[in-house]
Amino acid sequence: MSEAAHNLSVPKGALIGAAAIVLFAIGAGATVRLTGYGHSHMTPPAIVESMDLTFEDSPDGVVNIYRASDHTLVRAIHPGESGFVRVAMRGLARERMLASVGSAPPFQLARHVNGQYTLTDSATKKVIDLNAFGADNLRAFSQLMASNQVNDQNTNKQKGGSE
Repeated sequence: MSEAAHNLSVPKGALIGAAAIVLFAIGAGATVRLTGYGHSHMTPPAIVESMDLTFEDSPDGVVNIYRASDHTLVRAIHPGESGFVRVAMRGLARERMLASVGSAPPFQLARHVNGQYTLTDSATKKVIDLNAFGADNLRAFSQLMASNQVNDQNTNKQKGGSE
């Protein structure tokens, strides 16, 4: 090999320029993070319908989903069913564990005016946009909302109310 290949040197000006760009990027990121200036905030659309839910694991692997207000069973998810609901809830449960929060605070499932569904952890304030995971996964949660409406109608019938 030639002597030039062994004696590679980078001009001092290029190194100073690269260091300046890196420091500028770190400084700009820190400024946005600390001051909020230049940070975009999205205002969520109005909520049309919502329900508070609690989730409980049973020893046989069934995940029971309850309406938080009266502990009415909304749905029981058996092993092998609704994998997306299980994965989403495991992720939120992990966030709660890291924040040292128990399972008692409910989760809010909400349908917004634009058709968007969100799942919000009332304890950690983490929000999951369920529409981002595709129609099949969204359906798994939207069916919980629909089954809540059926439960409400059945309760009204039992109490002698109208539909």
